[in-house]
Amino acid sequence: MSVHSITGDRCFRILGTIEVDAGWQRLRVPPGRQQIILGALLLDANRVVGMDQLIDAVWDERPPATARSQIQICVSALRQSLAGPGEAPIVTIAPGYLIRVADNELDLHVFERNLAKADVAQQEGRLAEAVQLLRAALALWRGDALGGGVGSRQLTACAVRLNEQRMTALENCVDLELRLGRHHDLIAELTGLVEEHPLRERLRGQLMLALYRSGRQADALGAYRAGRDVLVDELGLEPSEELQALESAILAGERQVTPTNEPVGPPAGQIVQPRQLPADTADFTGRREPVADLVGWIGGDQGAVPVVVITGMPGVGKSALAVHISHHVADRFPDGQLYVDLRGSQPQPADPVDVLCRFLRALGVPGSAVPEELEERAEMYRSVMADRRVLVVLEDAAAEAQVLPLLPGGPGCAVVVTSRFRLAGLPGARLCEVEVMDQEQSLELLGKVIGRDRIEAEPGVAEALVGTVGGLPLALRVVSARLVARPHWSLAAMMGLLADERHRLDELSHGEIMVRASLALTYEGLSKRSRRLLRLLSLVEAETFLGWIAAALLDEQPARGAHLMESLVDAQMLNVAGVDVAGYPRFKFHDLVRVFARERLTESESRQECQDAVERLVGGWLALAREAHRRLYGGDYTVLHGNGLRWDADPSYVSAALKEPLQWLESEQACLCSAVRQAAATEFDEACWDLAVTAVTLFETRGYFDDWQETHEVALNAVRKAGNSRGVAAVMCSLGSMHLSRRRLAQAELMLEPALELFDELADVHGRALVTRSLGILAYIEGRPVAAAELYDRAQHGFQLAGDRIGEAYVLGRFAQLDIGRTRYDQAIERLRQALEICRETGNTRLEGQLLYRVGRVFLLQGNYEQAEQMLMTVLDMVHATGDVLGESFTLHSLGTVHLHMQELDKAEPILRHALSLRERLRDQFGASRVRLDLAALLTQRGEVREATGLVQEALRVFQSRRLPAWEDKARTALADLSGLSDYPHQGVSPGGIQSLPSGQ
Repeated sequence: MSVHSITGDRCFRILGTIEVDAGWQRLRVPPGRQQIILGALLLDANRVVGMDQLIDAVWDERPPATARSQIQICVSALRQSLAGPGEAPIVTIAPGYLIRVADNELDLHVFERNLAKADVAQQEGRLAEAVQLLRAALALWRGDALGGGVGSRQLTACAVRLNEQRMTALENCVDLELRLGRHHDLIAELTGLVEEHPLRERLRGQLMLALYRSGRQADALGAYRAGRDVLVDELGLEPSEELQALESAILAGERQVTPTNEPVGPPAGQIVQPRQLPADTADFTGRREPVADLVGWIGGDQGAVPVVVITGMPGVGKSALAVHISHHVADRFPDGQLYVDLRGSQPQPADPVDVLCRFLRALGVPGSAVPEELEERAEMYRSVMADRRVLVVLEDAAAEAQVLPLLPGGPGCAVVVTSRFRLAGLPGARLCEVEVMDQEQSLELLGKVIGRDRIEAEPGVAEALVGTVGGLPLALRVVSARLVARPHWSLAAMMGLLADERHRLDELSHGEIMVRASLALTYEGLSKRSRRLLRLLSLVEAETFLGWIAAALLDEQPARGAHLMESLVDAQMLNVAGVDVAGYPRFKFHDLVRVFARERLTESESRQECQDAVERLVGGWLALAREAHRRLYGGDYTVLHGNGLRWDADPSYVSAALKEPLQWLESEQACLCSAVRQAAATEFDEACWDLAVTAVTLFETRGYFDDWQETHEVALNAVRKAGNSRGVAAVMCSLGSMHLSRRRLAQAELMLEPALELFDELADVHGRALVTRSLGILAYIEGRPVAAAELYDRAQHGFQLAGDRIGEAYVLGRFAQLDIGRTRYDQAIERLRQALEICRETGNTRLEGQLLYRVGRVFLLQGNYEQAEQMLMTVLDMVHATGDVLGESFTLHSLGTVHLHMQELDKAEPILRHALSLRERLRDQFGASRVRLDLAALLTQRGEVREATGLVQEALRVFQSRRLPAWEDKARTALADLSGLSDYPHQGVSPGGIQSLPSGQ
């Protein structure tokens, strides 16, 4: 026999005060919140404990607005306290935290394992061994569990439950020792226990029996009379029938007197074996992995009652899976299967008191013998089930409190629970999240019901059909039933009925099967505020969304909004779709839930309420995007802003999410574009154009030119419709900059000239400076350096008046570019030095990288190739760190030409090819063609004339389409050189034949 004991590098104790031992050292856990949080985590050790559960444990129902951040601070402090060798014991896993506890490191786990082994030993008749195991389990206790609950209502309830387990184990141990004849040894212990717990009749009966068997009949009767006096005085009750019967037996001097806790069961010879499982689904489809997992779990050696909780959104097939696995394992439970619908999603869920009565009668207990109170019924239920092997299936549970009284105590039983809520509070439960079906499973189910021939006749329509209902099994059942009832219908006809989102739920009903009704049951069970949040969330156009959006839509404290969002996840009306860059959860709707929520939205919210909610939503994105720009640029530089509403998210989220601003912008790219479209659709023109031009911080750096153009065209239509002149000018200025980046010079001019006129009319100094700078770049590209210098000078003056330091630094860099073209390298370096000082003062690393790139070009043109290489490698590290793909492509191009000049062709070629692939990925055909010219020069030196000719011809085609005569001349000259080499493939050209160098745009 092996007795489990608490061992390990780090030992956790909650069977008494909450303590942690590490080696010979006892780690101090400060009382209050840290002890509560540690206790809550240890109660569910090795399972995720949600943030909301921890908040409830600390503050019950009235948490402060800063509850989440306070929990995070406490967890951080606990991590530091528990730090030691190996992995950190507390890890963050959405939606909360998990504490890792190895075997035998937690006294509660050791206690439960010893109890389970004692049960097995008792059933096999090894009573002395069972007693030894029970005494080892009881020796782990040092007082009330969890220190009595350390002031937490939630932990206090858990402590009460654990203390009751301890007393039950103690009473069971005493019973076994009485059966082993150890009555003399027990008298002193039982006397103290009865004095400590005078109302526990089982203990008193055990004391009476120990005294009587020790020849102390008078003392045994005295113990009875003392107990009767206590019961009458304190409760006005007579002792139980069992205790009175024991007194009578002692008075009569009977030789065989038994304990008072004999289990109540059916009469001898009338063992009842209930078979209450509903029929299995004949065409059950898919779910192979969860079926195998759950069947294995139920049949495994858990050492306690295996409990399976199957959860998922309405209509996902929880009941079908539960019944299916129950039939799979039914033969392992020869004493029967109990089944009940707990109606957790109904207005009036089933009362455990009534369910226990049904179960006891089904197990053979006469109705007259069933007690009245919940606790007494639960005790009888556990007693009847103690030596049986019964499977209990609890359908549609509302909460843990509804399930706990229905859990049997005997390890030979098992429990399967389904719920629309995550019942994380059930001890030791195996949670199974049922997902919607994928396309393959959906088509398989549809084919089983309507026939494979109809699927094969319209395969494309069948795929679209299952996609329209999002793989929801209930919806697929409805579609299948309607198609079976109408064999003359095509799948296309059914698809046509579902095409209109406004009437989709109307079509997803057949007889008593209705998707809307299934969703409505869960919806009506939500709190009033959760229902409103669900409705307002349907306004969000993005596929996924973050927790702060809840607070924005409801216009309330961030912590409260996040709590309500989690309540929708718990109710399976929202799904968690991963996490954002800061580790915060992302959420998403199932398509049919979104349709349902929009239906309820139109019924319950006014148009103005919806408008206000969308304005706050867009304002939240605007505030975050603006802050991301500020952190990247060191302030509101080189960007214009409007006066649309801004809604500020929780500062703790902003701080965490924008730690890496560009990374956050990229992760929210789809949401930002969606917000621009939504702002335009709801006629918030100021927020629309502001968000569009602010998002250029991302679009430009990552080369997202399609998003840049699409969002700006949407914004331009919105501001023109609203008659918003400044918005029109700002968007046209930004579009002009985009066309310049893509070398669409004519389109750029069409945008920039009208924008300048509007800014002049508005006397907008900052806007005029931005558009003048872009016109200067246009002049430079067109080969008009004098005009470019004049425009740069006007732009610099404007930036100075507007206080735009980065704008000023940018123009200095452009002036340096002109100096480089005139070979005034010292003057260029001085301008670049001034610009770099501004960048370092403001913390703008992106522009700093661009300026250092130009310094590298100066070294290259001066023939200082080693210095050029060193500087460009520094810039390459910078653009890699910021994820600036466009900057990386320019830097690689220049680095490749440096190696080409140094005749290091093996180094130059892969670098230039990489630069070309980046330019093509960014769809920058002009930039790509410039790289092609230099790559062609390299290939020519190697004698690879054919590939070189193809590259130059492709470059010439692009330059001609863009009407860039200077670059056309370069390409034609290169072609002429290659033509002369066509008969002499091994002749090369010198590095001086290279026709292009990056301009550093």
